[in-house]
Amino acid sequence: MTSSPAGSGRTMTSVLMAAVLIGAFTGISTTSASAAAKAPSWTKNCSAVNKKYPHGVGKAKARDRVQGRTKKRPVTSFKRSDALYSQAMKYNKRLDADKDGIACER
Repeated sequence: MTSSPAGSGRTMTSVLMAAVLIGAFTGISTTSASAAAKAPSWTKNCSAVNKKYPHGVGKAKARDRVQGRTKKRPVTSFKRSDALYSQAMKYNKRLDADKDGIACER
């Protein structure tokens, strides 16, 4: 049997914990920076969405909620795509302000 100096196990544990914490903090900052860099330009705001999809993007079975006096008929001509809607919400949840499943409807 070999003997180890007293407390070396505790020191090794401290070093490993410090390495894990440093790696975790580094991973968080790298991940959020790379996610922002990969965001499609059309998800920046509603003006950008409406340039590409004039009546907005919504889930396949979404229905527009009619709100206010100026909006008389629900929008039905938006781009229906679960994948596009999910991508838009992943990068900018504010695009669907009324949470009806349609982002930037007009």
